[in-house]
Amino acid sequence: MTMKDLRFNINLYVIIPVIFAGLTILSLLSAYRLTRFYLDRHLPPEWPLLAWGAVLTTLTFACGLLVVKFLIAPVRRFVDRTQTMGVLRDIGMENDPPHATGDPELHRFERVFDQVTEILSKVEARTLFPEIVGQSTAIRAVLNQILKVAPTDAIVLIAGETGTGKELVAHSIHRHSRHQSHPFVAMNCAAIPEGLLESELFGHEKGAFTGAVNRKPGKMELAGAGTLFLDEIGDMPLETQAKMLRALEEKRIVRVGGIHPITVAARFIAATNKNLPEMVQQELFRQDLFYRLNVFVIQLPPLRERREDIPLLAEHLLDQVAPEKHFAPATMHLLTAHAWPGNVRELQNAIQSAAVLAGATIEPNHLPSAILQNITTPLQTPAPPLPNGAAALDERLRTIEKQMIVNALSQTRGVQKQAAEILGIKERSLWHRLKKYEIDAGVFKR
Repeated sequence: MTMKDLRFNINLYVIIPVIFAGLTILSLLSAYRLTRFYLDRHLPPEWPLLAWGAVLTTLTFACGLLVVKFLIAPVRRFVDRTQTMGVLRDIGMENDPPHATGDPELHRFERVFDQVTEILSKVEARTLFPEIVGQSTAIRAVLNQILKVAPTDAIVLIAGETGTGKELVAHSIHRHSRHQSHPFVAMNCAAIPEGLLESELFGHEKGAFTGAVNRKPGKMELAGAGTLFLDEIGDMPLETQAKMLRALEEKRIVRVGGIHPITVAARFIAATNKNLPEMVQQELFRQDLFYRLNVFVIQLPPLRERREDIPLLAEHLLDQVAPEKHFAPATMHLLTAHAWPGNVRELQNAIQSAAVLAGATIEPNHLPSAILQNITTPLQTPAPPLPNGAAALDERLRTIEKQMIVNALSQTRGVQKQAAEILGIKERSLWHRLKKYEIDAGVFKR
């Protein structure tokens, strides 16, 4: 006969309280029996109780040491080894928040675990989304939304300014969905004349209109069981919007000039750079279609709201056109400080233009004039326009302060000590501001 290997999984949140509760119960019962034993014999119980108390104290202390040895010691070894690897920011005592209380070592553990979690999330982002460049908090929030909605068949509406990468996000959703083995069909609603848009969407039969010499399947039919991406859906004519709504609700279409319905199984993703709720109020977009599309919305942040990603994006775009070239520090500073109204597309065009003009190093004078005109001094950039009387002075000061910090970190390639010297503040003060504005200094290191 062979002995069975019996294994028990015990939750530490249960076993540790049970151990100490058991010691408490044991001490009470033993003290009671000991007291009764001596009182029944008319003997004083004080000294035996003191001796038993000393034994219990020693036993409890030993249990505490075992807990530290088997639980805290491995945590301390992990933290120490992680710090010696040199991949974490400095987490010495001088960086403790002023309100921090309690054991400094526990605060050290907490900070190390926070940084390790942050690093792992960035590694996961690079692994799962190699086509999306960015490690800022805003971008990681978008990636998290993609992972949540991709496995479902929910309609996705991607909103964002021109050049923020809406089609890239749509491709990522398709790649992580069950439709990934089927076609990804994209159509720009703004690039097709109004008279041909319906035919491009639903297809047409032979002879349906002048020039229709053959039967042609539409984009919705070509997508099959894949993904249909409708870009700039805010430019779709109202008449076509009504037919699009019916197709989304019934999952069936009829070709132009046809009479037989065709079932479609594609997953729908739409994108727009316009304010659809405002267009609904102006009766420029159908309210029922808006509600049908507004199932899961992914709002892409403009580049000016995630400046931490600009150094990474710039290096990535330069590697695509001229991998042998590099940026001068002053050039990277100007790129980070620019507002980029055209977002990533404008950044890409600027880098391509500068790469053509530059030699081995891209200097500030190689950048387009529009970028140079908007920069006055290394740490002074025009503040973004504020809404009419809607923003307080504090909000404006926050925007300017965050911009100055980003510029300094870009100029010093993420070295916080040098950035603090440029800003004229202490390193600890800079650390507080990085936490306040959720700026990761690590993304500026190259």
